[in-house]
Amino acid sequence: PGHMRDYVNTINDNGGVHINSGIPNRAFYIAAVELGGFAWERAGNIWYVTLKDKLTATSKFQDCANQTYQVAGQLFGAGSIEQQAVKKGWAEVGLNVDGGGGTPPTEPGGCLEALLRIIGAAPAKN
Repeated sequence: PGHMRDYVNTINDNGGVHINSGIPNRAFYIAAVELGGFAWERAGNIWYVTLKDKLTATSKFQDCANQTYQVAGQLFGAGSIEQQAVKKGWAEVGLNVDGGGGTPPTEPGGCLEALLRIIGAAPAKN
């Protein structure tokens, strides 16, 4: 899915790691397109720093949204076009970075754990 309203809560696919990956992927895509240029220069840097330094094995999609927004502000300035693009990207997939808008569905294990399972650095879910 490309939106939280379509989130699949499952024990299959290691907790839906591939099934639900379209949600944060789409948020990144929207932010990158909004910013223009080469994706790795701004949006990619924001996501990289967030994944490398800010998320844990129990992070949820809402944590990813909040942390990418915070990192955008740290790297490019509060209220910057980069931070606003990140906010827009997450909003378009159903997550508000300011914490409003209700509670998103909980994905088992968190997004970082799911990523670690993909690359074989965490055990598969039963």
